[in-house]
Amino acid sequence: MRSDLMKKGLERAPHRSLFKAMGYTDEEIARPLIGVVNSANEIIPGHIHLDLITQDVKAGIRMSGGTPVEFPVIGVCDGIAMGHAGMKYSLASRELIADSIEIMASAHPFDALVFIPNCDKIIPGMLMAAMRLNIPAIFISGGPMLAGKMAGKAVDLISVFEGVGAVKAKRMTQNELKQLEDCACPGCGSCSGMYTANSMNCVTEALGLGLPGNGTIPAVQAARHRLAKYAGMKIMELYKKNIKPRDIATLAAFQNAIAVDMALGCSTNTVLHIPAIAHEAGIKLDLNLFNKISEKTPNLCKLSPAGPHHIEDLDTAGGIQAVMKVINTIGVINKKALTVTGKTVEANLKIARVLDDKVIRPLNNPYSPQGGIAVLRGNLAPDGAVVKQSAVAAAMQVNEGRARVFECEDDAIAAILGGKIKTGDVVVIRYEGPKGGPGMREMLGPTSAIVGMGLDKTVALLTDGRFSGGTQGAAIGHISPEAAEGGPIALVQEGDIITINIPAKTLNLQVSDKELEKRRKSLKPFKPSITSGYLARYAKLVTSASTGAIFRD
Repeated sequence: MRSDLMKKGLERAPHRSLFKAMGYTDEEIARPLIGVVNSANEIIPGHIHLDLITQDVKAGIRMSGGTPVEFPVIGVCDGIAMGHAGMKYSLASRELIADSIEIMASAHPFDALVFIPNCDKIIPGMLMAAMRLNIPAIFISGGPMLAGKMAGKAVDLISVFEGVGAVKAKRMTQNELKQLEDCACPGCGSCSGMYTANSMNCVTEALGLGLPGNGTIPAVQAARHRLAKYAGMKIMELYKKNIKPRDIATLAAFQNAIAVDMALGCSTNTVLHIPAIAHEAGIKLDLNLFNKISEKTPNLCKLSPAGPHHIEDLDTAGGIQAVMKVINTIGVINKKALTVTGKTVEANLKIARVLDDKVIRPLNNPYSPQGGIAVLRGNLAPDGAVVKQSAVAAAMQVNEGRARVFECEDDAIAAILGGKIKTGDVVVIRYEGPKGGPGMREMLGPTSAIVGMGLDKTVALLTDGRFSGGTQGAAIGHISPEAAEGGPIALVQEGDIITINIPAKTLNLQVSDKELEKRRKSLKPFKPSITSGYLARYAKLVTSASTGAIFRD
């Protein structure tokens, strides 16, 4: 056992004495020690209940002959951090999460790990740690929140964000917004649409590191607690068979996850996180792979914000396994990939079936023949940009407009809510990338304001920052290289014409190379807005969004 390093033999009597100080018996110490990575806290709705999930996991471990040892992990609530300086810390927390888990599981050599995440950066941070450590591991999320109900209609967190713009546009009263605020988020769980948290939990299941149901079983259902117990039991099997994360998360498994990502129309943040996770597994994923898989994988689901359905609907329709079974028939799923069930994808899919073809459409009736995400390139984004094409109106798929340039998110929001953005404008927000932000803030504020003001079918938004999974409309992010690195987005001037062609995967600035070179010569050197603390160190180490915003080696 790996844990023998800290507990076996004459020389480890002091170590065992410390375990006994915590109440562990000789019998518990002698068993395999399973680290239980718990990200519970009282600031994230998706994590408020994770102590209960943790107890279930521990019960499963004990039932199968192991000793659970719990330790905590930090977490940022993207919704609560949104729209102010706190959001600069969200993506940056991903690296801290991975590093802190590495420290805990290396300083205390556990035999295996159970990861209990639920929201945005916590999931990829934990996945990165699992790949880096490469000891037997399994993931069990806390599950999605149920959708709220208002006037007989399903509502969610994004409805509230968009409601702010609707009030500004006098399309909603403040009393109606208060009603919406009170009912949109009815209880614990990761916010109910196909936003980043649920996208990453679904990706984890498709990758093979979470049991079937991990991505979709609602937080409040007893089935979620049963799944947690099964995860605790299953980790003991993975330990005994010595099945490690890198045995499961092969290139084929990542391709499976990307295919599911495309079929679901997941958050654009998956294009940031999946390459970072693969990097920790020793696999290089080029952004072009997303387009290649998207070209072969139809978009079968439209979950909020792209459509009317929520994660609870996807669960009752058959969940991720049902989606995988459908797209398996067109050859985009590697059936031989291993999963934490101890079985292959092919074996898992034998019992999967679609129970509602309105939520999971058949192949002969997809929302679109291509997947939900596209990577665009052109003279404005030589290293790529990302758009959730499944959430873009048909009229905006090919678009040309004049640039309205803002040096930060806050100025753009003020202009949008102040009625200064007009039909046909292309809002450009720069110096919000990984280095420039620093921290690459999610921009649900401006995108929701555009929707709330009724401009989502006539106004595009471009940024070197990123968007929430709750974003809809022609919102194109991750523009690389970023402005702080001297990327072409830093050269855009007010009134420039920008051409967007999502079907052709292009993003271009209609300015000559000669003029761009002239502008570059007069470009002022980037001055960081934060010069001390963690974010200053982060800005010095972080790489481009096109590489997953990982740290430099």
